[in-house]
Amino acid sequence: MADSTGSHAPRSPFKAWQAFLWSMKGLRATWDVESSFRLEVYLFLVLAPLGFWLGSDGVERAILIGSLVLVLVVEVLNSAVEAVVDRWGAEHNELAGRAKDMGSAAVFLSDMNVLICWGLILLPRYTN
Repeated sequence: MADSTGSHAPRSPFKAWQAFLWSMKGLRATWDVESSFRLEVYLFLVLAPLGFWLGSDGVERAILIGSLVLVLVVEVLNSAVEAVVDRWGAEHNELAGRAKDMGSAAVFLSDMNVLICWGLILLPRYTN
């Protein structure tokens, strides 16, 4: 929440700590209820060190690992959208279904981003 000066920065170390705790609570909730998030975390734990090792410099490492982080971010947001949609009821609603499909599409696009980034960096290296 913004203070009277319009700043969105935490006003104290306690508020920054509280924001951190809320973030950890959100990650824990996503871990507990989303099997796809758990799978993506496991893939991250395998692929991130591989990306660090295969990247030839900081930029390549940032792209290889950052694309993996993006998948996790998008999956958390998709889970949040699904939770809000489910909060309003289990009955079929065209807009609710569309929102869930769009969240799923965002995860798919972030997965494709990983394939593109890794392919563009690593394929030329290993096909020559």
